[in-house]
Amino acid sequence: MLDVTAAILAGGLGTRLRPTVADRPKVLAEISGRPFLTFLFDQLLHAGIRRVVSCTGYLGEQVRAAFGDSYGSLHLLYSQETFLLGTAGALRLALPLLESESVLVMNGDSYCELDLQAFWTWHRGRQATASLALAQLSDTRRYGRVEVDAEGTVLSFYEKGYTDEPGWVNAGIYLLQRSLLLKIPAKGAVSLERELFPVWIGHGLYGYRSKGRFLDIGTPEDYAEAQGFFASQTVRAPVDRSIGS
Repeated sequence: MLDVTAAILAGGLGTRLRPTVADRPKVLAEISGRPFLTFLFDQLLHAGIRRVVSCTGYLGEQVRAAFGDSYGSLHLLYSQETFLLGTAGALRLALPLLESESVLVMNGDSYCELDLQAFWTWHRGRQATASLALAQLSDTRRYGRVEVDAEGTVLSFYEKGYTDEPGWVNAGIYLLQRSLLLKIPAKGAVSLERELFPVWIGHGLYGYRSKGRFLDIGTPEDYAEAQGFFASQTVRAPVDRSIGS
C-alpha cells in the first residue's frame, strides 16, 4: 500500500459530542491522553501508507496546528472545507491531493480493528471498483446496514434507522477507485452513504466482513466507551479475522 493515498473525513460538526468535547473537532478529542486521530494514523503507518489527506471542516485549523506536515513517516496534507460538503463532497474537494489510482478513505470519528493490508489484498483480488469494510453488530439501526452475498458482493445498502436487528454495518473504511471520485457532482453537498453507495450496487461494490471491534466517538456515551476500550489495552496492529478472505 506504499503508493495508496489515504483520506480521513474529519470535517463533521460533532454537535452531539459538544456537551463533552466543545473546544475542538471530534478527531482531536482526547482518548487515553491522545488525540483520537492518532489511532487512525497508527493503523495507516502499520499498513505502509505514506501519504494522508485530512479532509477538515469545523475547527479544521486545529488539526493542522496539532500535527503539521508529518506524523512518524506519514506525510500529512489538508483539504479544508469552507462550508459543509458531505462525505463525498469532501473527497471531491480533496481530489487534487488524492493522487493514487485507489484511495483509502476512513471516517475520522470511528475506529475498526481491521488489517488494512488484508483489506487491500481482498479488494484487489476481486477487482472491485469500491469496497466497504463491514462490522457485525447486534443492533444495526444507528449505522448503515449492508447485505452481501458469499463473495462479498453488496446486494443492498440501507442508511441509519432501517432495523434494530443484528447484521453487518458500514464500518467507515473504504477503498475507492479514483475514477469513481471524479464522478461526484461538482456542486453542493453530496453523501457517500445516502447518495452514492446505493447507486454503485451492481457496479463493482463489495463488502469486506471483518470480525474486529467497531466503535465511534459520535456521542458522549460512545466517547466514554471508546475511552474504556483504548485504556484497557495496548492497541496493536489487528490480526485479520475477516470472513471469506
